[in-house]
Amino acid sequence: MQNYQDILAEILIDEKSLQTRIAELSAEISRDYAGKELVLICILRGGVPFLVDLSRRITIPHKIDFMAVSSYGVGSRESSGFARVSLDLQMNIQNRDVLLVEDIVDSGTTIASVLKLLNARQPRTLKVCSLLDKPERRETEVPIDYCGFKIPNKFVFGFGLDLDEYYRNLPFIGVVDLTKYKPSE
Repeated sequence: MQNYQDILAEILIDEKSLQTRIAELSAEISRDYAGKELVLICILRGGVPFLVDLSRRITIPHKIDFMAVSSYGVGSRESSGFARVSLDLQMNIQNRDVLLVEDIVDSGTTIASVLKLLNARQPRTLKVCSLLDKPERRETEVPIDYCGFKIPNKFVFGFGLDLDEYYRNLPFIGVVDLTKYKPSE
């Protein structure tokens, strides 16, 4: 695997900006869900850093569950158009207020499939909180109720978003220099 500094074109969103925006989103969510039974559902794996920081700052009691869903093949940057659930929820969300926590909404295909699946389970409310929104890539329109940042159509990594499964741990969102990046085989 290449060193990320060798393929980093730019830091799109620095650590301070990320943490400031997450604090703002957490405060908004805490206000909006005061007195409600909130369940945060995180889409694995990319959403984990965002979920952890968001959850720590939400001031109301809440539960957390996880789903693993993908519409991307291994090593692919293009959606297959078909979402596959490899890990489902452990809790019943019927009559609960559910907030789906996602790292990025790109084509919208995956999140639309997850919303359809979750709506069938009859939550009281179902909303979406995405750290990043890439509207230029949208193929399927989906509601984003809480959005961290709208970003341009660039290949990004860091803070949960992987580059060949590496660099999810970076504290910022970086842009890949595609002239220098060589995907893992």
